[in-house]
Amino acid sequence: MKSAYITPIFKKADLDSSDAKSYWPISNLSVLSKSLERLVSQQLMAYLGENDLLPDRQSAYRAHHSTETAVLRVLSDILLALDSGDIAVLTLLDLSAAFDSVDHSTLLQRLQTSYGLGGPVLAWFTSYLSNRTQYVRLPTTRSAESAVSYGIPQGSVLRPILFLLYTADLLQLIRRHHLHPHAYADDTPICGSCHPLEAGMLQQQLSTCVDEVAHWMISNQLNHSKYSGVRLPGASINFRLVRCESGTHL
Repeated sequence: MKSAYITPIFKKADLDSSDAKSYWPISNLSVLSKSLERLVSQQLMAYLGENDLLPDRQSAYRAHHSTETAVLRVLSDILLALDSGDIAVLTLLDLSAAFDSVDHSTLLQRLQTSYGLGGPVLAWFTSYLSNRTQYVRLPTTRSAESAVSYGIPQGSVLRPILFLLYTADLLQLIRRHHLHPHAYADDTPICGSCHPLEAGMLQQQLSTCVDEVAHWMISNQLNHSKYSGVRLPGASINFRLVRCESGTHL
């Protein structure tokens, strides 16, 4: 129930077959464990929905929250700013291997304090995350099992839901800087706008926000090193700036 076997899938024919980076690691879980997770997922989503605990600007893995709704929300914020004569800034944050970096103790604490899960429910999630193992399986051989100390099991039903709950506080952090996040899975676009004469102030506001995002990710054990572009001093998070003005094609 807690052991996953990893099937390495070759990425491209022209890659080095002896290099582990040339393969996609596909995790496979037992059908029985995924069936149990599906039942838990249905109850968890019903509880979160009834108590309005899901972040309103987090798309993916939810009904009526798709890539389309995320893109429309971002585009709407930018166009509304331009129509009022303001300039708009879009910052795109992307996590690296985010699902595999989740800290179990932090996630369990968050489930208890932020979402009110306790008693046998919290005990079940504690058992679900603990003592998990994985091994690589090939047609003729297999590796020894290794412990999985971090991350939410790849291929599991609960993986995306628990990740959304783990990172929901990030959206509140961004809002405190009077900016607008529009998260989709592990991608987080941040929109901001201002009068053209206040562009310097908006730039400073955005820079301060991204600094705090970097510290938040470090404290939550998340990898955050994707995108080429501007690199912040003292942090490994990168961001890309897009300045949109009236008449600019998006």
